[in-house]
Amino acid sequence: MSDAASVVPRLVVVAAIIRREGRVLLTQRPEGTHLAGLWEFPGGKLEAGESPEQALRRECREECGVELEVGRIVEVVFHAYDDRDVLLLFYDCRLVSGEIRHLEIADHEWCPIDELHSRALPPADAPLIPRLRELEQAAPAR
Repeated sequence: MSDAASVVPRLVVVAAIIRREGRVLLTQRPEGTHLAGLWEFPGGKLEAGESPEQALRRECREECGVELEVGRIVEVVFHAYDDRDVLLLFYDCRLVSGEIRHLEIADHEWCPIDELHSRALPPADAPLIPRLRELEQAAPAR
């Protein structure tokens, strides 16, 4: 396809799965951003020269003021939005320090894993819900 109008950006995005006592941390996208108002797993886009783990630590520091220990990758999802293609890398993470602040997020909540289906999540995050149930059953978060 050489039609320039059909070319959409392709982004690599990292997201943190931070679990605590059967709940998972969700952050709400601020007004004026892509998918504003939706709830998502904290994270963001890779910048040039960053590893996914470095990007995830940076994004969580910038967005909500916390430091993470980034564990293993637990899911990879590709999603084609109308205006962009996104490859999402979901990592099992642990909060190491800091209190959650709303620096670049509208809000946050510790959502019970069994209630994730009732949250307004981006379409690319929805496939993760069954995987989270499996993770919690295999290795409950502390």
